[in-house]
Amino acid sequence: MHIGILQTGEAPESLRAGGDYPDFFIRLLADQGFSFTNWRVLDGASPPAVTAADGWLITGSRFGAYEDHAFIAPLEQFIRDGFAARVPVAGICFGHQIMAQALGGRVEKFAGGWAVGPTDYTFEDETITLNAWHQDQVTTPPPGARTIGHNPHCAHAALAYDAADGQPLGWSIQPHPEFDDAFTGALIDTRGRGLVPDPLLDAASARLGQPLHRTRIATRIADFFRAATRPPQQRKARHG
Repeated sequence: MHIGILQTGEAPESLRAGGDYPDFFIRLLADQGFSFTNWRVLDGASPPAVTAADGWLITGSRFGAYEDHAFIAPLEQFIRDGFAARVPVAGICFGHQIMAQALGGRVEKFAGGWAVGPTDYTFEDETITLNAWHQDQVTTPPPGARTIGHNPHCAHAALAYDAADGQPLGWSIQPHPEFDDAFTGALIDTRGRGLVPDPLLDAASARLGQPLHRTRIATRIADFFRAATRPPQQRKARHG
């Protein structure tokens, strides 16, 4: 299965020894049998068609989905075109937000402030812990989206989108399954100080090293792509 990565942001230059955001996702999904092509949509690169890959994955970004950047409107249209063509789309952090905004939801800079570092979420019937790095969040999901993950700070931390016949069309999550503790700790030190309140950064640093559920979410992302491309008789009615 061929996954197109839509790169909407970059890791800080000083932290790219281990690669950039697309590399993080390729490593996260390395054992799922996928192949990958990256398009730097933040620089205006665009896939030739929504059918150029079997599914699409939208990365995180330092940009706000509601900001005026040249790549935002074309990306929103690409998401809508993907849904119309029934090519599955997944999004992480900014990807989660831009999907919701493109489909009629609302994204805002959250008045409750930042979520940083290892963070617990209720994800359907279990608690998962992933590294977070955001102040923006989806405050109103688009029509037809199901909230499948949340916590007291982030009411719509994961969303699923299905067609009327049950075909999965979209899956997105606010925290970062692709961020390990080493990268998150480095972000705290290089990008966080002066941007995020120090008490939040200190609390996040203190939680680094606890078990994360990155592999579990990687499996869910892969399961979404596979379920979305199965023949109708093989699909589950709903996919979280």
